[in-house]
Amino acid sequence: MLKLKYLEKSVNCDALVVGLAKGAKGLEIVSTLKLDEREILQSLTDIGATGKADEVIKLPGTSTKLILFSGLGKAAKEYSSETIRRAAGIAAQSLHGHKSAIFAIDNDARAMAEGAALGSYSFVDFRGHSKKDQKAPLSEIYIDADGDSKLLKEVEIVTRWTHFTRDLVNMPPSYLNPKKFAELVNEKAKKVAGVKIKVWDEKQLKSQGFGGLIGVGQGSANPPRLVHLSYKPAKAERTYAYVGKGITFDTGGLALKPALNMDEMKADMTGAASVVSALMAIAELKLPIAIDAWAALAENMVSDTATRPSDVITIYGGKTVEVLNPDAEGRLVLADAMVKAQENKNLDAMIDVATLTGAKVVALGTRYSAVMTNNDDLCAEFLDVTDSTGEQFWQLPLPEELRTSLDTPIADIANIGERMGGALVAGLFLKEFINDELPWLHLDIAGVELNTGKAHGYTPVGATGISVRSLIEMAK
Repeated sequence: MLKLKYLEKSVNCDALVVGLAKGAKGLEIVSTLKLDEREILQSLTDIGATGKADEVIKLPGTSTKLILFSGLGKAAKEYSSETIRRAAGIAAQSLHGHKSAIFAIDNDARAMAEGAALGSYSFVDFRGHSKKDQKAPLSEIYIDADGDSKLLKEVEIVTRWTHFTRDLVNMPPSYLNPKKFAELVNEKAKKVAGVKIKVWDEKQLKSQGFGGLIGVGQGSANPPRLVHLSYKPAKAERTYAYVGKGITFDTGGLALKPALNMDEMKADMTGAASVVSALMAIAELKLPIAIDAWAALAENMVSDTATRPSDVITIYGGKTVEVLNPDAEGRLVLADAMVKAQENKNLDAMIDVATLTGAKVVALGTRYSAVMTNNDDLCAEFLDVTDSTGEQFWQLPLPEELRTSLDTPIADIANIGERMGGALVAGLFLKEFINDELPWLHLDIAGVELNTGKAHGYTPVGATGISVRSLIEMAK
């Protein structure tokens, strides 16, 4: 288990982490500790160090085995929290195989602790013979900065639940089907004070009219589930609903996806993993915010019982949908859960989280997520939060002129419309299931939930845990 502590006295550690920046006159060491800079800078220059972001240079240490120089980019009088967070994160990732490290980059205790803790992650649950060869992440992190014990405890909680999200997303779909997801979350929820859980199985979903979950899940041997977690402190200042898309594997159904990169579709349940993790972190932090988290879980498979293109399903609450494309399934399970969530008449806002559209990836790439809304004030509040957490979101519009493309002569609405602006059309579809007076955010995290390239900053290869920290910070 990871331990976060302040550096209060001399300790024996494997590594010391400091910053390195590119100044006008050459390299600059950035650290809260005094170092013999002249000789070190000459060595760094000789080996070609640049100080660029994500660069890590290791030299033999004196009081520690290693001194690790983590790139900060261009030298500045003051560095942003995200710059420090990323520098600490990539340093921690490069220190796998070491037990302990001192982080002395900057006097921003939270940023260093978050980056170091988020970077100290590995997933080895499904390794066999090679498990023993995997280098374990840091288990002891010492922060040389001003701060209190409450801050580090908070970082530990937030990091642990972000890691839980990553674990769920990294699990193979042969293991993590809807039922298993519900069981794992139930095990965790029982250990968090103040959290209640309810799970709907396929029989209950069908009898109560959850047509989206049943329609998407009916082609699979693994039936759907709806998981509801609730946390209601005595004096809640606000009440939020967090709703997550939980497609534990997405073949596309009878709109079968190409084989290339289909393995990444195990991450199509990231939204569900994010909202349940955020709720349990909020409960552990004892924040005065009431939260309902809804995980809409199904597996979208190909079979003789799968939903056909042109089938009509009835979403919970009665609205009918013509399923023109069975691969636009996430919005169907979300619609069920969003309508159900609004039975809580005390809601101040709703936020849904989903790996919803490939169109979002085309628009914003794999580092930025999208946010769409019916309430600009709520969106501005959320974007202020993401400035703090360092999670990158960009607001996209919901153009009314695209709404007519969802019209169909057969049902109340179709599940796909205009191809151009597909992410916006998906947002407009979800908006149809939101009461006009309820402030709502739609977070499309497609492409950001899974890092298929190189590790960077505090982001490992594989599941990223995107949106968890921002959902927690929103409640704070």
